[in-house]
Amino acid sequence: MSEHRKTTADSGSSDSALSRLRPPYASLLDLIGQTPIVELTKFDTGKCRLFIKLESQNPGGSIKDRIALSMIAAAEKQGKLKPGGTIVEATAGNTGLGLAQVGIPKGYRIILVVPDKMSREKIQHLRALGAEVRMTRSDVGKGHAEYYQDMAEKIAAELPGAFYANQFANPANPLAHQTTTGPEIFSQLDGDVDAVVVGVGSGGTLTGLGRYFAEVSPKTEMVLADPVGSVLAPLIKTGKMEEAGSWTVEGIGEDFVPPNADLSLVEKAYSITDKQSMLAVRDLLSREGILAGSSSGTLLSAALRYCREQTVPKRVVTFVCDSGNKYLSKVFDDFWLAEQGLAEHEQHGDLRDLVMRTHRTGDTVYVGPDESLLNAYGRMRRSDVSQLPVLDNGKLVGIVDESDILAHVDGPYDGRWERFNGPVRTAMTSNLHTLQASQTLDALLPVFDRNEVAIIFDGDEFVGLITRIDLINHLRRAR
Repeated sequence: MSEHRKTTADSGSSDSALSRLRPPYASLLDLIGQTPIVELTKFDTGKCRLFIKLESQNPGGSIKDRIALSMIAAAEKQGKLKPGGTIVEATAGNTGLGLAQVGIPKGYRIILVVPDKMSREKIQHLRALGAEVRMTRSDVGKGHAEYYQDMAEKIAAELPGAFYANQFANPANPLAHQTTTGPEIFSQLDGDVDAVVVGVGSGGTLTGLGRYFAEVSPKTEMVLADPVGSVLAPLIKTGKMEEAGSWTVEGIGEDFVPPNADLSLVEKAYSITDKQSMLAVRDLLSREGILAGSSSGTLLSAALRYCREQTVPKRVVTFVCDSGNKYLSKVFDDFWLAEQGLAEHEQHGDLRDLVMRTHRTGDTVYVGPDESLLNAYGRMRRSDVSQLPVLDNGKLVGIVDESDILAHVDGPYDGRWERFNGPVRTAMTSNLHTLQASQTLDALLPVFDRNEVAIIFDGDEFVGLITRIDLINHLRRAR
């Protein structure tokens, strides 16, 4: 772990805090850029000092605010974007948020094509801003009609007066980083920067920073952090284009080389697994109190590997690309990580491996027999489940699912709310077929053939439930 260094809090000085108190800004757009840098002191960084630039502090919550502002300004200047026009873009979410943040107040219509693996929070944020979101498949590659970039380009071509932002080839993208992000880092680190660790989504950050530091600080190395499955790091290491795989991290990694990505600038590349990325970004929160998105975990993991490999002290900087607020239902959800096979779990080789929410650990979502059906329904919706075990003093007495509730409350309007307020015991199924935790997966299929959920016991103790989705997730993870 790097040595402790005095902070503002240690010294008791308020000068640093006061310098952030400025007169009111004329617009939220004036807050784009000039983001702070924090030194990470709670990680093992070897001989190096590791700094992280908080791009999450931009008004849209990500580094992409910079390129949105740059691309819209350039399009306006070049006459490609007229008043009242439409901006179309293919995005993993953050560029779309930046375009909406900048473009909607200017009166532009925003149409965004987004792959379906993006987090729910990003989609909700985009729609709340007023952007039109078109979801498309994330499992297809360039050239497919439903590939997000090809779809966005087609929409823009067919819509009169539309401007296709095309962050992947738009020169205003890297220019934003060459003229703002790079100079900020250089100034904040007193002109002493040995390495910058970046990811590549569109390539703008790599290329813009690479060009800037090549001019002002030739010693500065550009280091690529790439998800396993992306073609970029293998291409840099071997010179060969491999077939793209799949990865969970959002916003970085590619199945092609974007025109804006000048890979010749990269000195070293690391391939980082999804599991390493998720662990790193969760460690960043628990150790340093910094809430960051999944791609920041990829960058941090690569930066730490780079730092630990160095034999002489170096000053290294990487990024919080966006806020972790956009990933609370994914990266910071223990059950989601387990479903994706990205959490560490002891394996038993039996049905215990498939129970996601065990009663022993207090994770089971359940309902009591005397609670109302309205309570049961609300609990299902909040927990995104279709059935609940019914427990009475810790003992399983039944199962209630959506069809049970519907069958009980359906009928004339008169008396409907009385039926919703009826006790769960009046609708639950109490004739239960159970399985033992020591049984194998083969025991599940007969249960599912009867359209039942598997109820798992360990002796006389209730363990939890297994659904068809749990089995599918297990089979997908067992690769």
